[in-house]
Amino acid sequence: AAPQAAAEHASETPAPAAAADEGDARARIDSVLGDAAQYEKVFNAFKTAVVGGDRAAVVEEVRFPLNIAGGKKITGPGEFQRNYEKIITPAVVKAISEQEFDKVFVNQQGVMIGDGQVWLTGECLDKACARTEVKVGTIQ
Repeated sequence: AAPQAAAEHASETPAPAAAADEGDARARIDSVLGDAAQYEKVFNAFKTAVVGGDRAAVVEEVRFPLNIAGGKKITGPGEFQRNYEKIITPAVVKAISEQEFDKVFVNQQGVMIGDGQVWLTGECLDKACARTEVKVGTIQ
């Protein structure tokens, strides 16, 4: 019975790997970027703020300078607020509102929302990078 149990277990092994590729963003973030909980917290706060139209809360989740469309940068909260409608476009709102955290794309550069409309990135807060801060680094 033991060899049969091992064979059954071996045949089940690919399923979790496929599931990770299809929707387990937390495991991928932990392995590629570290601290999935911090990314999820920022994702949820940013999504709630954008969908709810809470401009002040949106700014709280953004890192400046912020990369925006056309290779431009927004240098601070005041400039962001003045250009809010140009940055948080209906297409950006749609991408954010439809994105589920479990299905975000993850690579070494960060966590992507939609088709690249928004990127969450971590920044080291100390030389050893033992502490990081996750914020929205790009909106395009």
